Amino acid sequence: MEWTIQELAAKAGITSRTLRHYDGIGLLVPSRVGANGYRFYGPAAVARLQRILLMRRLGMGLPAIAEVLADEVDEREGLLAHITALEAERDRIEQRIRAVRHTLDAMLARAEPSMDVMLEGFNDRYKDEVISRWGEHAFRVSNDWWHGKTLEQQRAWKRDTEDLVAAWVAAVKDEVSPVSERAQVLAARHVRWLSRIPGTPTAEGDRKRSIAMVKGLGNMYVDDPRFTAMYENAEGAVFVRDALHEYARTRM
Repeated sequence: MEWTIQELAAKAGITSRTLRHYDGIGLLVPSRVGANGYRFYGPAAVARLQRILLMRRLGMGLPAIAEVLADEVDEREGLLAHITALEAERDRIEQRIRAVRHTLDAMLARAEPSMDVMLEGFNDRYKDEVISRWGEHAFRVSNDWWHGKTLEQQRAWKRDTEDLVAAWVAAVKDEVSPVSERAQVLAARHVRWLSRIPGTPTAEGDRKRSIAMVKGLGNMYVDDPRFTAMYENAEGAVFVRDALHEYARTRM
């Protein structure tokens, strides 16, 4: 049994032009072409068209469909790959929506939006380090938490963080000991700050991993020039590290 291109197009609810396009790109060739140049489609071609139309309805592009059919990949595998691509696109769109929303919030508040607030996630610039040290889960959850905040909430968080850093720097300038009560109060405040970030061991109440994280952060403040500069110099970073290590050893 065969169908002409017009018959198949009518049955499938598409146009003859679409079928000719599929033929032109090698996605669906006719079962045979008559002496008069007419295209005819048999059962195998119709079954292939059904697969194509199913994947098209689900939003898959023609190159992806061609790859699935060429490699004889099961539709389920093709759809799983399509889901992954859609989720990645959704994440990109959601990030753009948040950036525009924050810009609008700033305009309504008649404030100039900060570029790093609008365009960056909470851990974006440290993504590889966060994932390698604490896993993909910690990166994703903390970034989702950050992007869920309004512009003003993000600014408030940044102000709190800057206040914490300033308190550490002041303690260094006053030459207090890392094991002093003042330093340990700051260390406790630092750990509470970490506990407010979803996805971190401190937020999830994992004592063993929390201790490792606090010690690891202390080491990173000394080893990474970006963090050393945050505490003004190597001396400041070493002070913070030693205070955090002491707190992790004796109070966690």
